[in-house]
Amino acid sequence: ILMVDEKGKNMKCLTFFLMLPETVKNRSKKSSKKGSSSSNSSSKLPPVCYEIITLKTKKKKKMAADIFPRKKPANTNATAVQQYHQQNLNNNNTIPAPNWQGLYPTIRERNAVMFNNDLMADVHFVVGPPGGTQRLPGHKYVLAVGSSVFHAMFYGELAEDKDEIRIPDVEPAAFLAMLKYIYCDEIDLAADTVLATLYAAKKYIVPHLARACVNFLETSLSAKNACVLLSQSCLFEEPDLTQRCWEVIDAQAELALKSEGFCDIDFQTLESILRRETLNAKEIVVFEAALNWAEVECQRQELTATIENKRKVLGKALYLIRIPTMALDDFANGAAQSGILTLNETNDIFLWYTAAKKPELQFVSKPRKGLVPQRCHRFQSCAYRSNQWRYRGRCDSIQFAVDKRVFIAGFGLYGSSCGSAEYSAKIELKRQGVILGQNLSKYFSDGSSNTFPVWFEYPVQIEPDTFYTASVILDGNELSYFGQEGMTEVQCGKVTVQFQCSSDSTNGTGVQGGQIPELIFYA
Repeated sequence: ILMVDEKGKNMKCLTFFLMLPETVKNRSKKSSKKGSSSSNSSSKLPPVCYEIITLKTKKKKKMAADIFPRKKPANTNATAVQQYHQQNLNNNNTIPAPNWQGLYPTIRERNAVMFNNDLMADVHFVVGPPGGTQRLPGHKYVLAVGSSVFHAMFYGELAEDKDEIRIPDVEPAAFLAMLKYIYCDEIDLAADTVLATLYAAKKYIVPHLARACVNFLETSLSAKNACVLLSQSCLFEEPDLTQRCWEVIDAQAELALKSEGFCDIDFQTLESILRRETLNAKEIVVFEAALNWAEVECQRQELTATIENKRKVLGKALYLIRIPTMALDDFANGAAQSGILTLNETNDIFLWYTAAKKPELQFVSKPRKGLVPQRCHRFQSCAYRSNQWRYRGRCDSIQFAVDKRVFIAGFGLYGSSCGSAEYSAKIELKRQGVILGQNLSKYFSDGSSNTFPVWFEYPVQIEPDTFYTASVILDGNELSYFGQEGMTEVQCGKVTVQFQCSSDSTNGTGVQGGQIPELIFYA
């Protein structure tokens, strides 16, 4: 018997004499004739039969989905399968064709056919607010397997035998997204319905779908939606999402405060933002954002947006704005003329700016701490040589990637190696050729080998594990310092930054040497 494993390799070879009845009879006759010599010769006879046995190793049992990987059906059934898939998108459809089960090799695919299908449906949901409802079919067993809430609803001690269930607080699109996950094991999220889907997943205790919604929100988080998501994350009790929102709001505070979404937050979230110590924004921007919110809140409360009503809806939150910390010009030309302050408040704040004996104020007078920028220096030394590193309007560029989300606030640049000089710098940040941020500004260098910060108008959000291109075009004194002994990887606190050469660089800058010695960022 030749024993082999599943790959055809020999495991063990054993030889047995399998004696058939006729063979035994013939050999017994020969043995009587030849005597003792027959025993010696019989031992050398070849085996009568060979059999190959496959030895199987212990493996995890395969499911139908593993045996039949998901693929496009054969051409003969393609039309029928596409027809059934289209029926899933519509309501109140049944499958008229016989033996439709034979088109799908796995239980998951057969189960998915029942999604949003009236075939064998034993319950219906009327989903959505009055005037915007949609009637959706369901199957109690499938729903109970996917949600403990549905299990209690249909099979619990207090289960009600209703053929139709009204759900006015969930949007139809969000309910369908949840049903698709329960029936098909597929997560299909969209930016305009993900919050409603998260609400549905929380309501019916579908934790894996809820986690997917939170991950989707985190990856799509930006200054435009951070304030709204902050409000929702507190409502849904998602601390990780809340923390991510605060990171964006702190670093890109002015963009977040100027976004349309800021006006949609609730009063509690407004107070928490106005109290924020690390808010990285000018106080005049905070003040203007609060007034914009008050105007929209008046509309929500069906009030005329007068100065009195704006102050009324702001309430005590007005005193969370640190008006005394504004620049005097910002206060005189902005807050003092807004009308939102009383005459006494305006006079007291002017005295706060100018008088030696400052009056007591209801407003917070301590400046916000903001965020401390971090610097990633990629060169180990710098140098200068005569007739080297001139600019002539050419681009110095480098590519970089980080392992955690950060916000690039600007670059640290070298200055003149021939004494003090002023430079004009056009800085730019791109991802796959798309400009994410740029700014044109001037800076003064004192002739030292120090770096000098040049800032973007707003910090630029940088996602992890993606290469971005940092570029600068300098105009000024033609001789400058330049970096040497560049590093391909730099550890800055908890952030790891990797560098590689950029094809946009036309003035000699690369990983080993050149310009753009520092990235300035918030993390």
